Formats: sequence, structure tokens, C-alpha cells
Amino acid sequence: MAKLYFTVTNDLSFDQRMIRICTTLAHAGYEVTLTGRKMPGSLPLQTHPFRQKRLFCFFKKGKAFYAEYNIRLFLYLLFRKMDGICAIDLDTIIPCLYISKIKRINRIYDAHELFCEMKEIVSRPSVYAAWKKIEKKCVPHFPNGYTVNKPIADALHKLYGVQYEVIRNIARHEKSEEEKTENYLLYQGAVNEGRAFETLIPAMKKIDIPLWIVGTGNFMDQAKALVAEHRLENKVFFKGNYLPNELKKITKKAYLGFTLFDKDAESNYYSLANRFFDYMQAGIPQICVNYPVYAELNNLYDFAVMIDNVDTDTIVQAVNMLKEDPHLRARLQQHAREAALTLNWQNEQLKLVAFYRRIFG
Repeated sequence: MAKLYFTVTNDLSFDQRMIRICTTLAHAGYEVTLTGRKMPGSLPLQTHPFRQKRLFCFFKKGKAFYAEYNIRLFLYLLFRKMDGICAIDLDTIIPCLYISKIKRINRIYDAHELFCEMKEIVSRPSVYAAWKKIEKKCVPHFPNGYTVNKPIADALHKLYGVQYEVIRNIARHEKSEEEKTENYLLYQGAVNEGRAFETLIPAMKKIDIPLWIVGTGNFMDQAKALVAEHRLENKVFFKGNYLPNELKKITKKAYLGFTLFDKDAESNYYSLANRFFDYMQAGIPQICVNYPVYAELNNLYDFAVMIDNVDTDTIVQAVNMLKEDPHLRARLQQHAREAALTLNWQNEQLKLVAFYRRIFG
């Protein structure tokens, strides 16, 4: 069976999306290797049905990191036998492009988001120009690919003429007993720019339930500064990263979850975040931005409170509405459990396997 390599820039231990994808393809008979980054605090790798490789870098962030990592990744891949290679987002696409040409193998692009339109990129003109140049140079040479929703697929088709599949990043459905709800609100996922922490954290002054922030990212320092500025050290808690199985337990016990994004970055507006499905699979209600892809799904299944903006007062009103209306909360929980029977990785993975079968047989 074909040997496939997947490339990311993050620490492999906490990447639930890639663990799901690589596990599915390994079970489908492919020989899969996931390549990522070794961080100073990296935990030992967990056992999975696919190979894992982490590359060490001296530089930890910025242009120097991306340059070093891409060189190391290219040299590592150059001496490996493979039948196909998949770049996850733009930050590993250059070495994948050249390796595929040198080895004359199939290349695939996994566009998890509109990379250049993320807030931390689009708000910095020079950074945006650099990534946009990479996107224009590389993406047209990846005729095979997939992304998480139709608006992103349509955008890439309009820009580069590629026809990408839609394979959503939905959590697995796992039968388990309901957990007793504990008294904390939950934000899980990347603590990155554009996730509305500037309004969520001040909102906690008017909410009497603590907030757990589970994850790390490029906005951590600013988020901690906001907590200090508003004197919320006893109400907002940064929990760091948890391994996937541990995170699931935390999610199931939460009072509610947040899926929040600023609207002023196109990548956010047309996103479909992992956490949106993680909360649903956990059977907890969530407060979610009323953006097109989320609204389309919630109109069908009704498991979230949708908000039209991420203003502080709007967040406070949504949380208090759920607190004051136990019947609404119970209804959303029931709808989430019902939706989980359909919206799950067991169903979505069939499209992933079919995609790779078409290319590699």
C-alpha cells in the first residue's frame, strides 16, 4: 500500500485533527508518517497506528523559525521513500512542492483555513505579502486537495482554479455516560489572535462562573495581560494543553463552550473550527458566532446559541440567558447529542478514504 507523508509545524501530541486523519488512513491500509516540530516542553509521543517524527529547531518563532523548519523538513523528506505527500496549510507547502517534483510523486494540499486571511497575517502587510507570494506560487501546483467547508473551497477555486473536496474536521462519536456538569465555562483550542479574547475576558467581570482557557498560541501573552488588567486572576484560568483523551473529559464537564472569532478577518468569518464539533460531541451547549458555515449547521440541528457579534455585552447576555433558562440549556444539550449521531468522524472519514483511493488506489 502507498506510503504517505503529512507535514505540520506544530507539536504532534495535541493535534487532534491530524491524529484523526492519519489514524483513519492507517486503518485503511496506508503506511502513514506525520512529521512535526519538537518543542522545548514536548511530551513523549503517544502510540498511534502511524509513524511520527518531530524535527528540532533552534529558532522558535518568526521568519527564522519558518526558514529553518522548512529547510530541515526538506532535508528529512529528501531521504525518505514515499508515494505521496500532503502539506497541511501554507507553512509547509514549499518543501512538499519541491520534494514531490524531485521524487515525481503525487502531492496534496490540506487547506485547513484561508491561511493568508488569518488576522495575525492580514493585519501585517509585509507578512501578508510574503505568505501571499508563497500561496500564489504553490497552490496552483496542487490540483489535488481538500478543505473544511465549501466557502473556502470556492475561494481557492476562484483564486487558483483548483477543485478541492470538502472534508470537515468533525470529532469522533464515542458512546459514554453523561458527565456531571461542573461550574466552569470553557474555551478550548489555539489561543491565537482573532479569537475575541479582547472582549471575552472583560465579559468575565459580569459573569459569576469561572472561565478555563485550554490551549496555547500566539496571543497568550496578550490574553494574560488582559486578565491582569481587569484583575480577573481568580476567575480566568489558563490551563495549557491537554492530551486529546484528557481534553475530552474536561469538555464533557463544562457548563458551556465558546466558539468565538473576530469578523474582520476573512479566514475567521468563513471558518469551521474544531471546537464547534468538539462541544457538540461532548453534549454541552455553546455560544457561537453567527457566521455563514456555523449558522448553516445550527439551522439544521439547533445545538448552539448564536450571537451576531462578539461584543462584551453580547457575550454576557448569551451566558446569562443560558443560566436563567434551564429548559433552553437542556434542549441544546439534547440536540447536540442527537446531532452527534450524524455529524461525526465515522461518517466524514468515508470521504477522506475515498479521496485517497482515487489518487493511490
